[in-house]
Amino acid sequence: MTADEPDTTSSASVAARGSVWEVFWAFLRLGVTSFGGPIAHLGYFRDDLVARRRWMTDKAYADLVALCQFLPGPASSQVGFAMGLHRAGALGAVAAFLAFTLPSAILMVAFAFGAALFEGVIGEGLLTGLKIVAVAIVAQAVWGMARTLTPDARRASVAVVAAVIALLLAGSIGQVLAIVLGALAGLILCRSQPVAGLGDTGLTRFPVSRRVGVVSLSAFVVILLGMPVLAALTGNGSLSVFDTFFRAGALVFGGGHVVLPLLQAGVVETGWVTPEQFLAGYGAVQAMPGPLFTFAAYLGTLATVGPGGVLGAAVALTAIFLPGFLLLVGVLPFWNALQTRTWMQALMRGANAAVVGILGAALYDPLFTTSIIGPGSFSLALACFVLLISWRLPPWAVVLVGGAGGILLAALGAH
Repeated sequence: MTADEPDTTSSASVAARGSVWEVFWAFLRLGVTSFGGPIAHLGYFRDDLVARRRWMTDKAYADLVALCQFLPGPASSQVGFAMGLHRAGALGAVAAFLAFTLPSAILMVAFAFGAALFEGVIGEGLLTGLKIVAVAIVAQAVWGMARTLTPDARRASVAVVAAVIALLLAGSIGQVLAIVLGALAGLILCRSQPVAGLGDTGLTRFPVSRRVGVVSLSAFVVILLGMPVLAALTGNGSLSVFDTFFRAGALVFGGGHVVLPLLQAGVVETGWVTPEQFLAGYGAVQAMPGPLFTFAAYLGTLATVGPGGVLGAAVALTAIFLPGFLLLVGVLPFWNALQTRTWMQALMRGANAAVVGILGAALYDPLFTTSIIGPGSFSLALACFVLLISWRLPPWAVVLVGGAGGILLAALGAH
């Protein structure tokens, strides 16, 4: 096999390669039920695609999460894109992205056109219930991943330290630092330790050649540096919109809420949308399933520069996701080679333990601190957790239970 040929070796003990339609329908279901933001999405992915469908192992999944946390862009969408790529090639990656993103994007465009969503007792109660479900989903992910990825005292200690760092240094800085330190700890402490629960190294190969990787990284650099110049020279509104949203997606680590100040500078301070429109849309996207980056579709619809409407939404949405995917595709072929090194496996054991700690920290803040505000919400979260862990209900069913429970709490005035 040459360096330019894709390596499609799949992980041990996981299902064989699947079809594009299989990927599309799996992610479409996730796209309409995955509430709670990027950390919760990782929990949904693990439960459905790793634990139930067995598309990859827990270790391979945690490796992928750690890699995407290092890269700019929406981490959960990058993880989904990579899982689609691994499962069904390039078309599988596109199918995963479209299926997971379009439900939220369509709802945000509808909201931009004036749809009054999530108002009144029912709407507010539904939003509350969905936030509580996210707590249970992430708790389930932390529980399951901790059993696999922190089976000994050393890695459990790495996870605890990572959680403390992530809590003390809020935002993407703390998360990246926790993973870096966890990786270094793994390099020192975990060189001779076997990968728990696996009969081999559990490597996951992605069908991307080095040539494609280099082209992808080159395209990222050319667009990032060249688009501002091209937009300024031509004065084209569509290019200006594309440039603004591409830079926002390229320069933000952690995704989701972290992109807020970049988008605000790009569309509010320039006068493309009003502050009131911006805040209304950002509030609405919290109630949507799927990635928070679909906020771009709302802003592109309303922007006074560029085509606006549905076409403006498509331009903004494509631009904000594209840099993260270009970087991911550019890194994956080199990741394929690095995974085989003994030192890299030790490094990733520490990084995986740190990912468990970061998820645990996110379970507390912001999920628990913002969603559990009294005995009523705590009781609902506990019930949802039991339904997931003991009754083994699928997440979409627990979402329905949580939404109904949230409406009931709102109607009773209980929290």
